[in-house]
Amino acid sequence: MFKYFIKLQWKSFFRSASLGKGLALKILMLFFGIYMMVSLVLAGSGLFFLLQKVFPGADPLRKLSELMPYWLLAELFIRYFMQKLPVMEVKPLLVLPIKKSTITHYILGRSGMSFYNFMGLFIFVPFSMVLLTQGYPAIKVGFWLLSVVFLILMVNYINFIINKSDRVFIILTVLLIALFVLEYFGILHTTDYIGTIFYAFYEYQLLFIIPLLLFVVAYIINYRFLRGRIFLDASLGEKAKEVIASDLTWTKHFGSIAPFLQLDLRMIWRNKRTKTQVFISLAMILYGLVFYTMGDFALTSSMMVFAGVFITGIFLANFGQFVPAWDSAYYSMLMSQNIPLRKYLESKARLISFSIVIMFLLSIPYVYFGWQALAINLSAAIYNLGVNIPVILLFGSLNKKRIDLDKSAFSNMQGTGAAQFLVIVPLLGLPVLIFGLFKFLVSFEVGLTVMAVLGLLGFVLRNKLLDIITELYRKKKYGMIAGFKEKNS
Repeated sequence: MFKYFIKLQWKSFFRSASLGKGLALKILMLFFGIYMMVSLVLAGSGLFFLLQKVFPGADPLRKLSELMPYWLLAELFIRYFMQKLPVMEVKPLLVLPIKKSTITHYILGRSGMSFYNFMGLFIFVPFSMVLLTQGYPAIKVGFWLLSVVFLILMVNYINFIINKSDRVFIILTVLLIALFVLEYFGILHTTDYIGTIFYAFYEYQLLFIIPLLLFVVAYIINYRFLRGRIFLDASLGEKAKEVIASDLTWTKHFGSIAPFLQLDLRMIWRNKRTKTQVFISLAMILYGLVFYTMGDFALTSSMMVFAGVFITGIFLANFGQFVPAWDSAYYSMLMSQNIPLRKYLESKARLISFSIVIMFLLSIPYVYFGWQALAINLSAAIYNLGVNIPVILLFGSLNKKRIDLDKSAFSNMQGTGAAQFLVIVPLLGLPVLIFGLFKFLVSFEVGLTVMAVLGLLGFVLRNKLLDIITELYRKKKYGMIAGFKEKNS
């Protein structure tokens, strides 16, 4: 029966109306997957010797066991955003003599063949082979690797459980951060205690039953959840549940654009893709650590300006590049109402401005690395407010691809067009070029001052610029409406 399902999925892919786009994307992902596979295999092959060098005199396997909890929690964090449960159109199958349990097992079985499951194996299998060459007993290594495989599969199915509850995801995120903080400041050496448990899978082979049972329990929970929802009329019944409406009365202080702000805020909170963008933007505040702790770049270098523009403008880029495609599901309705298009765009600009201010405030602790870090982030924030907001809205007039808000933000090219790639050049490249030019000709301080002045100038001319952009949107209104109606775009 599984062979029959695979055949149906194969025909569905090649008979799809979007075959060209889907095939091109699959080929692109294949090359990316090969690159990732080779990189992970090389990393796994050298991991033993890296741990030997970093922790001289310690057992590399024990050190890796101490780091395993962080690996599993980080993998779960990544899977939450990137991995989706494999789905198939089951309604035509429900009128055939096919057991619902068979369909459910097939869907869950396909998820077990996900690339994310092999990602860990590409590291741990080469690592285990190196262990064998270093004289570790083959039986013990084999059972340790088997335990790791079951743990990875357990994470695979736990991911689908927490995807149904943002509360569980938040708890796990807080747990990961708490473990890292406790370990970093020496309050509680969690790796010593947890590492002993994971190392026990190597010392006591029968303990592999524990991760096996955890994997089976996670699989059963997912099976029961899916099995109970495979019915022809599952989508016909209305779900009665309490609706918790957010109190957005504070937006009335923004006057005539308040209704649009409320619409955007509710859209962001209620839909997975927009909510993911918020989580990603907040997480990217840590991006500065990549540059400030590396030591390869001076605090006055152009790369620090790149980091400042990126950190303070990450929501501008993630959210702004898909304006007005976020509203594609009801854009034709909006345009048929007596709604000032200028107010609509002004509300988007105000929301993005608010995000830039928040990201700058969150970046203030980087002053720990020097006053230059604070100055760079402040200049970058002002530049984003005055220049990059009009730029992102201008490129938004080129958007004609529909977005389904309930789909994940990762591994999802929906809504992506040439405009999304072209806009990166003026957003990130232009400020770095401007700063680099004036720093080379005059000084670091003058380079930042020029960026800030351009931002203030753009802010002063905001109304004029919005008038021009509004007229451009008005001219392209019907083309956008037609494009947003094409669900395969």
